[in-house]
This record gives sequence, structure tokens and C-alpha cells, in this order.
Amino acid sequence: MKLQVFELLLQQSTKKAPKLASLVALTIVLSVTIIFAYSPSSLWYNPRKISQAPPSSTSLEESIRKDEEFKAAKSPETEPKGPSSSIKNEFNNTTNSSKLADEEKSCDLFTGEWVQIPEAPYYTNATCYGIEDHQNCMKYGRPDTGFLKWRWKPDGCELPIFDPHQFLGLVRGKSIAFVGDSVARNHMLSLMCLLSRVVYPLDVSTTNVENKHWVYKDYNFNISLFWAPYLVRSERTDLNDVTRPFNLYLDEFDKNWTSKIEGYDYIIISAGQWFFRPTIFYENGTLIGCLACKQENVTQLTMHFSYEKAFRTAFRAINSLTNFKGVTFLRTIVPSHFEGGVWDQGGDCVRKRPLMRNETVLADYNSEFRRIQLEELRIAREQGRDRGLRFRLFDATQAMLLRPDGHPSKYGHWPNEKVTNDCVHWCLPGPIDTWNDFLQELIKREEINESSFT
Repeated sequence: MKLQVFELLLQQSTKKAPKLASLVALTIVLSVTIIFAYSPSSLWYNPRKISQAPPSSTSLEESIRKDEEFKAAKSPETEPKGPSSSIKNEFNNTTNSSKLADEEKSCDLFTGEWVQIPEAPYYTNATCYGIEDHQNCMKYGRPDTGFLKWRWKPDGCELPIFDPHQFLGLVRGKSIAFVGDSVARNHMLSLMCLLSRVVYPLDVSTTNVENKHWVYKDYNFNISLFWAPYLVRSERTDLNDVTRPFNLYLDEFDKNWTSKIEGYDYIIISAGQWFFRPTIFYENGTLIGCLACKQENVTQLTMHFSYEKAFRTAFRAINSLTNFKGVTFLRTIVPSHFEGGVWDQGGDCVRKRPLMRNETVLADYNSEFRRIQLEELRIAREQGRDRGLRFRLFDATQAMLLRPDGHPSKYGHWPNEKVTNDCVHWCLPGPIDTWNDFLQELIKREEINESSFT
């Protein structure tokens, strides 16, 4: 059973990229505004709608510095082996341009709107012990709870609410790997909290803090997180200062994850915020340029340049795995929602309800990120088709674009702490829990596909 609308979305990825002048201008903005080494993407205030502006190129948010830092020296570890334009127009044009052959078998899960659901949330910070402080909005006094009481409603069908019993049945004897940055970890923790209504996992992680592993023994089900913010090989230019630029080897595999995922049944791969920070680019071991660096006589390249190269290399790594038989889900870029300034200049996210589709548009630079992802997914599918490898779209962009109310803001730390507002990550519980509604349905479809060929 083919999910036809995913193919249509990928076909749209061949749309013409933004003009070179726009990319050059964006790079100049990034270069001029460097303060530190990392910037979550941010929004400028608009009294009518949220409309994202390019991020400043600055340091990691202090509130999540401890989560984003790489360790200078890696410890050896033994991995558990996995068993056997405007967003409105972009998405609506995709679905309206085609008639699905079989509505019951194939439905676009990712185009829709948020509708109220009074019985949510399905866990709290009192019932799930795994919530990290900077996403524990209730612990730090967020006064409103209305943002919790919404679910995603696709335009042409229903998306079932996550059912932990059903999900554990689907993944019995299987394994899931999350590959990416701290937003990937945010997603993984949401999944674990939803499953905590039934069972808690056993932490079987080793001393390597970059990767984490859990096992649900009663279900022979493993979850792993592989820290890979750039997806490709990277290294610090200064082992003692994480705010310094990173060297990025755009054509080399990041073996922190590529050497360990061959036995996994499902991989969820994503990347985003780290590509805004200053980086120095290498190909074939040779310096080819940089983003927002201060080196003379070095070609200034764009964040979109490195993003495209990184995804192509990451997918090439997966396609090169001789024994990999699993499913790879590409989770698309999700925007941050800073208003009133950039993250380190008073920007905040204080809204208390979802937006409607006509209230916001996806910023050009994020639209280009998404276009790149769709195009690289299309290429990966073509390259993996002969081996029967499956690459699937996990399109979180539209749903999360409409949720400026779902971030921690100042409720990820105590009031007296000098920490900037977080409008990048997501409160737990919160809108990110919907990603696991998506995941459950996507895995269910894969299981149906497999059973139809057996």
C-alpha cells in the first residue's frame, strides 16, 4: 500500500529554490550578527501575525547548554542491538491537486488544524519522571493549561490519539532509534512519557553521555537516542569552548550513529538549529568554505549549503548499510516562535492558543530547509529502491508552525535564574505529544504494508 500523498509532497520538492541573492543576503545577516556560536531560529514581532525572521548566529541558550555540549573525549560503549511560500498554500496546494485513489488506505496526516480535546493531557509531570527540567513547564509555574487541550485533526481523515497499549503491541520485538539534536530528544521523552501510562523502561545506557538506551523488557522493545546535531562527522575547533565554531566534514559519516543503527527497525532522523551556528566546511579533507566565520580568504557559504550536504551524506550512510532492513522516517524542520526580538534580546513566546492557518506563514529560510529535506528524501528513496529500503516522510512542519503556545518560554527554570526564554523546545506534556500520534499511525501503516506482502 503506497502512501500516495507522501510521494506528491516529495514531487513538490523540485520547486525552484530561493534566488541566490536571498541566500547571500541571509548569510550576511548571519555573519554580522554573530555574538556566540549558536542561535535557535527566531521571530520578529508582527501585530497581525507571526512571521519568522532569520536567526542571529549566537551561542547555545544557557538553559540547555548542558544538553547541547559534546564531550571532548568519548567513552567506549556497548550498544544494545535492535531486534530483527506560505505554509497554508504549500500544503493545501499539495492535497488539493490530487484525488487519492483510496481515501481509507491513504490519507495526508500532515495537513490540517488543531481542534480542542477536553480530556488531554494524557500524562503530567507527576506521572512521568523522565521530563527534563527545561521542558517541565508545570514544575516551574506555567499558569495556563489550555495549551494542553488540543489535538491535530487532518483535513481528510482522523488521526487516532496515541494508545500506549496499541503502540507497545505494534513495536513488540522491535527497536526505534532517534537520530538528531535536543529536539529529537524532546520527541523521544514525549514518547516515553506517553508509554509511562503502561510501563517504565529500564535504562541500559553506558558511560557515553551522547547516546542513551532504554529497554522495555516485557515487550522486547528498545528505544535509543543517538546525539548527531549535524548528522555528519563534526569536531570542535576548541575542546574547552563549545561556543567556538565546529569543523563540519560534509562528505563523512558520523560513526557515532551510522555504525550502530544497522539492526534497528525504525529510525527517526532530524536536524535543525545547529546549522545556524558558525561552522567550517570540509569535503575530501579539504577546506571549502565556512558559515559566519572570521577567517580571511575563506569562501562564505550558507546554512542551506551545509544542510543539503549533511542530509545527502546521512541518507547515503543509511543506504550503504549492508544488513539494514528497517524504515527511515525523516522528521521535517519545525520553526521556533520568538516574538518581540531574537532569543538573546528579549524575544519570547507568550501565546496561549494555537494559530489558525491564515494567521502565519513559514519563513523563507525554513521553507528552504524543508524543500531540501523533501528533495534529499526523494533522492534517498530512489537510491534505496533496488534494495527495498523504505524512506518515509514524517512531516511535522505545518502542525508545529501553528503552535507558538507550546514552548517553555520562561517556565523551564526558576524565576531568579538568568536564562533566556526557550521558544525552540516544547513543554512536556504539550503539542509535541502529537508527534507520537503521527508515529503510531505511520508504524501501523508499515505493519499493514508488511503483512500484505507475507
